[in-house]
Amino acid sequence: MADGERELSERKKQILKAIVDAHIEGGGPVGSKAILQAGGMNCSSATIRNEMAELEEMGYLEQPHASAGRVPSELGYRFYVDSLIEHYAMTTHEIAQINNLLRAKMGELDQILSAASHLASNLTNYTGIAIQPRTGAVNIAKFEGIYLEPSHFILVAVASNGAVKTKHIHTDFKVLPESVSRLAESLNAMLAGLSAERITLPIIMELETRMGADSGMIGPVMKVVYDLLSELDAGAVQVAGIDHLLQYPEYSDTAQFRELLGALEKKDDILDLVSTTGGEGDINVLIGSESRVKVMNNSALVFKPIVKDGQTLGAIGVLGPRRMDYAKVLATLEGLSGNIENLILPNKQLHNGGESDG
Repeated sequence: MADGERELSERKKQILKAIVDAHIEGGGPVGSKAILQAGGMNCSSATIRNEMAELEEMGYLEQPHASAGRVPSELGYRFYVDSLIEHYAMTTHEIAQINNLLRAKMGELDQILSAASHLASNLTNYTGIAIQPRTGAVNIAKFEGIYLEPSHFILVAVASNGAVKTKHIHTDFKVLPESVSRLAESLNAMLAGLSAERITLPIIMELETRMGADSGMIGPVMKVVYDLLSELDAGAVQVAGIDHLLQYPEYSDTAQFRELLGALEKKDDILDLVSTTGGEGDINVLIGSESRVKVMNNSALVFKPIVKDGQTLGAIGVLGPRRMDYAKVLATLEGLSGNIENLILPNKQLHNGGESDG
């Protein structure tokens, strides 16, 4: 059995919790004197120092430089979150701010998540994140065609997640209004409900057969259909309060902070994290290297999937230093997610996009 897996005594747990709490509040190394002054310990300073040395040997603490103080390691934070954290009692003002979400007249999922991420940032003093994950299962539920002129028509697609997209299609040949209507009928008959992976060559050939003399429309239309499906399932990451991180010394390195910003703007790494560790609605706490994103090794990402009728619609999260106030962050995300799920009515269409020219 590895040192880090040995059972911790109650005194070691008490000391580790005291160190994590003090480090979260102050940010610096914590010594035995500070633990004694905090109270609650029925032992000598020498005993505390011995216990701290053993906790360091077991991997729960680190000694950043030649001083008596220690800071929690990644393993120490993980044990704290899993076993030692105390429930955070939200203030009346914080509860009121969260409950105000229910009074907001927002019909679109991206608006709801964005508002929640801003509020999460304001309440915790860290960076709030709103995430609409890739699902791999988005399809187009309905197609409509709008004729404009002989070589120009609009394709309207209503996605399975409620999003509406429009694409202008220009052709090198003339099309008639009835050709556009027949195209929409054929697309609804052959493609509605299919993800991109399920649209096969035989299906496309059948579409061309159905269109007869207007089969030339299928080529440019299929390119648009694949583009639409890709856009609809691209996922999205919105960030609020990134400036909050600048007050923490962990982000004083300009180059590293710029890399972190790049990861957030690129969004792919965040989307991958949510899709692979999202679970079934449980809060996820990724500390340091647990996130598998190198630029987040000095950070912690906490996020809560928003689940309705068994479907994960998005997630809200908080990004901050490893020494974030986990108790407050967890309570905040639980409160926000409950309000968001109440805002989203069953079978409600959530439109996440408007007109998009192709």
